[in-house]
Amino acid sequence: MTIAELSEDRVVEGVYAVRTKRKLRTKSGATYLALELVDQTGRIEARVWNDVELLDGRFAEGDAVRVLGRVEKFRDRLQLDVRSLEAADVDPASLTPTIRRDKEEIAGFLEFLATEISHPGLAMTVQAVLADRELSAFPATQEDHHSYAGGLLEHTVGVATLCRETAQLHPRLRADLLLAAALVHDVGRTVELGRGPAFTPTDEGRLLGHVHLGVRLIEQRAQGLSSGQLAELVHCVASHHDVRATRTAEAAVLYHANQLDSIAATRRVD
Repeated sequence: MTIAELSEDRVVEGVYAVRTKRKLRTKSGATYLALELVDQTGRIEARVWNDVELLDGRFAEGDAVRVLGRVEKFRDRLQLDVRSLEAADVDPASLTPTIRRDKEEIAGFLEFLATEISHPGLAMTVQAVLADRELSAFPATQEDHHSYAGGLLEHTVGVATLCRETAQLHPRLRADLLLAAALVHDVGRTVELGRGPAFTPTDEGRLLGHVHLGVRLIEQRAQGLSSGQLAELVHCVASHHDVRATRTAEAAVLYHANQLDSIAATRRVD
């Protein structure tokens, strides 16, 4: 049974991947396991209350497991009370939550957007930065918006499209700079995070974060740009989470486009 099919008060058996695993204690001191289980359709919190030491030794974070449990509701969210659990002979990567739209179609639109950059140096730099970056394998964030494989691709195209349209509405903006920055603004995620299902931060990612790592990629692969042009591109990427740090109109627009796409993807619609 897939996670999307789970409903309250059902006894279920299914194969899922362990995205996170923590050993915690209740207020009374009893040990339990707090898990987040995922498959291609979604994610659910799970708890192991009994036989904790026995079951804990059977699997690790990132493994695929076969679970028998009962679905309950806790704080208005579904949660799986695990009765038994064992390792499953399934590739955990196949259970990673993934984009529901056509990846090839979105990747094709990303390539189209890149061809819209007329400035030779910016065009070459974007191409070099994205050349071996598999955006379709990573989320845009771990817990917030677009938090599934392919989310990074979807979010990048969304932000770049918003920037492209804004530049058409406001011709004073430097469209090539804005579009180039949008296309590479989150590329550091591909260095910050490991592959699914856990998307565990790498050592570099944990210490430096995706913004710093993205800037480093851009600086390493920049082609045909003057020092000033490179500085403006780097500035846009470096400040896309901090509007107070923006010093150019293009950087400010990128910040707001990033915020808009993030909110549109997560805010509940009543």
